[in-house]
Amino acid sequence: MFVRLTGCNLRCVWCDTAYAFHEGAPASVPDVVERVASYGCGLVEITGGEPLLQPESLALMQALLDRGFEVLLETGGSLPIEGVPAGVKRIVDVKCPGSGESERNRWDNLATLREGDELKFVIADRADYDWAAEVVRRHAVDAVIPIHFSPVHDTLDGGALARWVLDDALPVRVQLQLHKRLWPGVERGV
Repeated sequence: MFVRLTGCNLRCVWCDTAYAFHEGAPASVPDVVERVASYGCGLVEITGGEPLLQPESLALMQALLDRGFEVLLETGGSLPIEGVPAGVKRIVDVKCPGSGESERNRWDNLATLREGDELKFVIADRADYDWAAEVVRRHAVDAVIPIHFSPVHDTLDGGALARWVLDDALPVRVQLQLHKRLWPGVERGV
């Protein structure tokens, strides 16, 4: 399940969760943990917006780990990830130029990646693909963790992206937003 925290310090041009910039209701860490537990799902992903903007996000992740949950964090990659509790799988989004936020990437995060973490690049066009492929090659992060290339929904055809990856034998996975394919038109709650 997702726990979506409010607030984001980035404004990606293709953002599909702008409602997370300001919407939401205050809740304590124990209240969130109990609500998560009530769903009976052992896997929880903390996301946003940008979850690391919330001062209690690290405490929330630790509390979920302490209750036996498998915990994932999806972060926009502009804030440090070193303080994320051990045991949390960190999914770091590297912002491509097409996002309008590539200058906000915190490149130091790549040096702190650990087993179980993942990188994600959201690709808007061929220029983004070429840029992301160069980042993968230059930083050799594919030897450390899985890397996902995801096409911007309704902007870049997933098949075209897959063809570029195959043609270049790039060691990445093509990831589609499956919920948008299964439930087209549903923007929240899937």
